[in-house]
Amino acid sequence: MERRFGDYFVGKTIIITGAGSGIGRCTAILMAKQGANVVVSDYNDELGRQTAEQVVANGGKSHYVHCDVTKREDIKNLVKEAVEKFGGVQFLLNSAGSALKRCKFLEIDDKLLDYTFDLNFKGTFHAIQEVLPHMLANKKGVIVNIASMSVKRGGPGTSVHYAAAKGAVHTLTLGVAREFASQGIRCLSVSPGPIDTAFQAASGTSQELAQKWLADIPMGRMGRPEEIAELILFMCSNACEFMTADTVYVSGGGGYR
Repeated sequence: MERRFGDYFVGKTIIITGAGSGIGRCTAILMAKQGANVVVSDYNDELGRQTAEQVVANGGKSHYVHCDVTKREDIKNLVKEAVEKFGGVQFLLNSAGSALKRCKFLEIDDKLLDYTFDLNFKGTFHAIQEVLPHMLANKKGVIVNIASMSVKRGGPGTSVHYAAAKGAVHTLTLGVAREFASQGIRCLSVSPGPIDTAFQAASGTSQELAQKWLADIPMGRMGRPEEIAELILFMCSNACEFMTADTVYVSGGGGYR
């Protein structure tokens, strides 16, 4: 059987949005250990630059680009700089996202709804549109989007707005994957359950809600961002080249009731 991984990632380039923390940062470091060039982007320059430094410390080449994914021009510039710096882009991880605010359905106003979709869905949509022409020119590329276990549950009582946006990401992944599968492009999504990252505090996750989630997880703990990063590495690799359009649920067995 043909050997997989090996030096597969050496010299290849990945763009990661939301790389300043959590899943994005862990994936950046893991890709660096595989010898990849990592284009780190975030709206928080301090955190983003810290990740870029860690990429170099772990054996990869890095380039930091400020990017607010709610602004299409920022995304255009991100892809432009990645191509100019490293000559091409083989992988894209759309990791930027947030539930922004935990609230009941009738408390969701237009401002929260619009920003939730701008950040979680439109940012992913625009990044895919900007990077695809470069991947298509090379007849190969892998796009991984972070969706959510909430697409199975709907986020009742806390985050219907977020679940709806991630449901759109799920559908977007399916559509892009099927449209471009014959042209060498794979597009996948990861749908995590609760992961122990700064995402939880930023979204206003209460201790009570966190305990409720834990009670529903047979493994009895939240996931770790490193565990999601390992899955993303596998998805991007030459170990699963027949895999596209799917989302992989990673929940410790929870989130189904």
